[in-house]
Amino acid sequence: MADMRIGHGYDVHRLTENRALIIGGVKIEHTLGLLGHSDADVLLHAIMDAVLGAMGEGDIGRHFPDTASEYKGISSITLCERVAALMTENGYEIGNIDATVIAQRPKLAPHISAMRENVAAAFGTDVSRVNVKATTEERLGFTGEELGISAHAVCILNKK
Repeated sequence: MADMRIGHGYDVHRLTENRALIIGGVKIEHTLGLLGHSDADVLLHAIMDAVLGAMGEGDIGRHFPDTASEYKGISSITLCERVAALMTENGYEIGNIDATVIAQRPKLAPHISAMRENVAAAFGTDVSRVNVKATTEERLGFTGEELGISAHAVCILNKK
C-alpha cells in the first residue's frame, strides 16, 4: 500500500490600511491589506499548514515564529519553498492541493490562475495538482463584514 498522508490548514488575517494585499503570491489592488508579521498571505499560510500537518511537522508558527525578526515582512513564497524543501527531505511529493479563500472583496477570480502557478512552482509540482477557489460569505461573519480574509487548504502527500 502506498504511503499517502493528508493534511488540513486554516489561516486568517485581519484587513488593515497601509498594507499590500498579497494572496497566493499575487499582489492584488485593494484599499486594504492583510495584517501580519510576514506578508500575511493567508492562502499560502493555510497551504503550508496543510503540508506540514500531512508530514506531522507542526505548523508554520513552529517553523517560522512571528517573534523572529528574520521573518518580518518575508514573502510567503519563500516560506513555501522552505516547506517544500522539508517535504522533499522527508521523501514526499505533492499528490494534490485544494484550497479555498474566503473574502467578501476584492473579487479573486481574475487572479486564481496566477495563484495556482505560484503554488505549483513553490512546491515543485504541476499546476494540475493545485486547485484554488474563492468564495464570499454573503456578508456574514468577519469575512462578510470585510474585517478579514481566511483560507482553508487540504493536501495529499505521496511518498516518493
